[in-house]
Amino acid sequence: MILIGLGSNRGDSRRIVIEAMARLAEYSAGEVRCSSLWQTSPVDCPPDSDDFINAAAAFSARDGLTPEGLLSALKAMEVEYGRGAAIVKNAPRELDLDLLLYDQETRNTETFTLPHPRAVDRLFVLAPAEEVLPDAIWPGTGRSIRSLRAALETDEAVQRIEESAA
Repeated sequence: MILIGLGSNRGDSRRIVIEAMARLAEYSAGEVRCSSLWQTSPVDCPPDSDDFINAAAAFSARDGLTPEGLLSALKAMEVEYGRGAAIVKNAPRELDLDLLLYDQETRNTETFTLPHPRAVDRLFVLAPAEEVLPDAIWPGTGRSIRSLRAALETDEAVQRIEESAA
């Protein structure tokens, strides 16, 4: 199962995240499970950054899709929605798509780490991910997403704002 984290804190964030979740069907062999929308506080962002709208989507890969191919497609979609080169780390962005999990695949290159290296430390990732894949075991931890979320200690502000986003 593939798990994608989605986020936006610039522009019409709700619309952007919902549209992006719907577009993930292009890469799926079947149904795309989508989380609710979550309003979340910015983490490691420049001062005065707006809150994010975050969500997660899970699906099985269509035939022939590789993690690298999917990552390339996700980055192209970000650019379509107006995301440019990051001048400031974690600057506001119209669309952020993170490839969190791709089955039990792992990668560790200069440009690509799979599973996503910081996801298990971020409530804004784990809260929506738990909605779509609560019992999935996170590679390298031996723990489910539900367990990782329950054990996470954070001061992040995370609130579900809209059920069944897509």
